[in-house]
Amino acid sequence: MRTRLTFVALFTVTLIAAVRPQATQSTNLPFPPVATFSILGYDPVTGEVGGAVQSRVFSVGNGVLWAEADLGIAATQAIVDVSYGPKALALWRAGLSPAAVVQAVLDSDPDPRPADWSKEGRQFAVMDAKGTYAAYTGPKATAWAGNKSGKYCTAQGNILAGEGVVNAMVEAFEKSPGHLSVRLMAALDAGQAAGGDKRGMQSAAMVIVKKNGGVWLNNDVVLRLQVDDSPEPLTELRRIVEKWNANQRRRR
Repeated sequence: MRTRLTFVALFTVTLIAAVRPQATQSTNLPFPPVATFSILGYDPVTGEVGGAVQSRVFSVGNGVLWAEADLGIAATQAIVDVSYGPKALALWRAGLSPAAVVQAVLDSDPDPRPADWSKEGRQFAVMDAKGTYAAYTGPKATAWAGNKSGKYCTAQGNILAGEGVVNAMVEAFEKSPGHLSVRLMAALDAGQAAGGDKRGMQSAAMVIVKKNGGVWLNNDVVLRLQVDDSPEPLTELRRIVEKWNANQRRRR
């Protein structure tokens, strides 16, 4: 079952073991850049894979995160090309690795427009259903932009307060106990505490998938949450995450 949230793009790709900073400022955009920080994560105990995102744009959950159980999750942000999401999922079905998925999606992007809002200005990160990931930050992504890898997680963002945002997100994810939703939420909170999006906050979203992991029949969506417009989107997202986890504990 495919889950659509929001999506990010890239220009060249490698598995990242450290932050890749960018200092170039994108200009002359025909639309506001989607300044975003996001994290993709995997839980090897439950087999769940998911992602979470926050941005100073309306309804960031309407395009950045794309996920499908048994395949993986993709995040497309900065100069967003929403087609990157379904392309990534299709390439996983064909058996490609995360690094190959990223490269193939970029190679298939013929966008001839100016470099400051073509694929050179995008970010793209993917994680498969086993927690293997690849991430890329284009050389024209709006500063500060970069990505940071961790154990079973990758954090990325643009128009951020600085490198400390993605560093804090990875650290919080790795150190936080509990369900994947709690760890993703901790990463967003840590990113915001480190400065977050330089422009402020407006919306947030989270998606987690696992084959037959959701409620009702034939549902692969464990969680799909969106806060579309709020002065404190992380506060509201955290409230829902905590309520869902409390309900899960009562069921058990």
